[in-house]
Order: sequence, then structure tokens, then C-alpha cells
Amino acid sequence: MTHVPLLEGANGWLNSEPRSPEDLRGHVVLFDFWTFTCINWLRTAPYIRAWAAKYQEHGLVTIGIHTPEFDFEHDLENVTRMVQQLGVEYPVAIDNDYAVWDAFANSYWPAVYLADVDGGIRFEHFGEGAYEDTERAIQELLGVDGDLVSVEPSGLEVAAKWDDVESPETYVGYRQAERFASPGDAVPNERHAYVAPETLGRNQWALAGEWTIRQQPAVLHEAGGSITYRFHARDLNLVLAAEDGASPIRFRALLDGEAPGASHGDDVDEEGNGTVSDPRLYGVIRQPGGITDRTCEVTFLDSGAKVYVFTFG
Repeated sequence: MTHVPLLEGANGWLNSEPRSPEDLRGHVVLFDFWTFTCINWLRTAPYIRAWAAKYQEHGLVTIGIHTPEFDFEHDLENVTRMVQQLGVEYPVAIDNDYAVWDAFANSYWPAVYLADVDGGIRFEHFGEGAYEDTERAIQELLGVDGDLVSVEPSGLEVAAKWDDVESPETYVGYRQAERFASPGDAVPNERHAYVAPETLGRNQWALAGEWTIRQQPAVLHEAGGSITYRFHARDLNLVLAAEDGASPIRFRALLDGEAPGASHGDDVDEEGNGTVSDPRLYGVIRQPGGITDRTCEVTFLDSGAKVYVFTFG
């Protein structure tokens, strides 16, 4: 049986003093690997919060391990703000150097590990889903029984409409970018004028305007630049941030060339207007009706926008 590794590699803790395996002996412990822009983790968050609240009185200790993906997720101020906004009240280990991630030999966001009172890892699950199995495992390790939690997610935490998701997570930075369709291909680490083609195939994307494509984000230098994606899903989301000193950044999202109306996401209005304030995941499109291939164009009305990744639901 694998045992809980040392947690001393954490860079700091939120909502708690540092915890060690010795401190946790005698408790059933749920370890949850996450990072605050991860749409897959966000859709599990209502369950993690509900389990932490319901089973605390039965001896469950819940520990979030925040291992960042993007540059701004290393910033403690950003993590602290999102912990508060997302209602994360249990202890959070800050794992900026991936020390805890490596100690668990973890490979996924999200990932749940359940340890028994002797520190043995008895259950693990990677990705979304398996909520009933996970909660039954919690109950079994605690020696309790009863009804499962009921959650009512909203916004980005709403489960994906998986039968209609035919667009994959798509990174914009050159390290992981795929299906880039602006003529001439991407020019890494150099300011370059891009244009969008007249049409895009499904899951292709393009830039227009003066951009620098860095390893993680693409950075817009002049107001009026845009990014466009041809997608097939209920939801289209974007991880967005701003160059230092550039926020807030106004943007407008169009769906097939028109205001999204009832298909707007939580972070834009019916006309498609939104603002990049904090670095995070933004809900741009959520379609209420039938799903077909659609084209979303996001135009930034101010310079300094940083675009990291498209996600879908």
C-alpha cells in the first residue's frame, strides 16, 4: 500500500498552519490537486466543498494542493483571491515547485487521493466524475453511512454537456499550440502582424492584429486585435490575463458575427461585452439550445491582453 508522502516541499499554506503526515495520522484525509484556471477542477469543486463540509465532523480532513499550470498561478496573491472567491475554506498547500505533485507521482488536474487513518492511500481518482464512488469511499473509510451530497453548481462549475463537446482544450502559447490557422504560421517570441483567414475549419483558431506568441500566452500589443475559434460545444471559455499595468481590458465576443444574446457566458453580457480584470478563466459562450459548429471571435478593445487557452463544456 502506498503511503502519504512528505508535504514539506510546499511553498506555503493558506487557511492552515503547515500540515505533515504525522499531523494527519488518525484522520481520513482527502488530498485534492488543483489549479484555479482548470475547468476540469472547477467542475469538481462543488463536490470537494460539499464533502469537506459534510464529513469534517466525522473526522475527514480535506487538503487542497494548488500546483500551478500558468505563470500567474504562482502568485500567492492571485491564489489567495481565488481561494476566497471559490469558497475554498479547507487547508491549501501552495505547491509552486511541484514538490508535492512529484512526491505523489501525480500527473493530473484534478486528482483526488484518499488516505486512511494510518496514512495509507486507499482510493484515487483522476479527472472529473466518479463522484458517487469517491463519496462512498469516504464513507467507508470514516465508517459512516447515509445519503450522498447534493450540489447545485452554477457558472463555470456546471458539468459539461459531454455528448456535444467535440472541441478539445486548445493552448495558444507556442509550447502546446495546435491547429493555428493564421497565414504564415506562428512566429515565436517576436511581435508579428497576424490576419485571420476568411474561413476556419472545426477546431481551428486564428489571430488578427499585432501579437507576440510566447511560450504560454499570446500577448496583444495594439487595441483592436482579435482571436477567433471555430468550435462545437455548449460552452467556450478562455483563460485571460493582462500585461502588468494594463488591466482592466475591455473585449467583445461575437458568435457567428453577431452579439451572442442568450448564448452569452457568465463573463459577458448579451451584447458580448466583457472585461479582463483578474487573471483567471472567463466564461465567454454558453449556448442554451442545440449545438452546431459556431465561430466565436473575441476582439480586445484595449492593448495588453494575454490569452492562454480555450476550454469547452
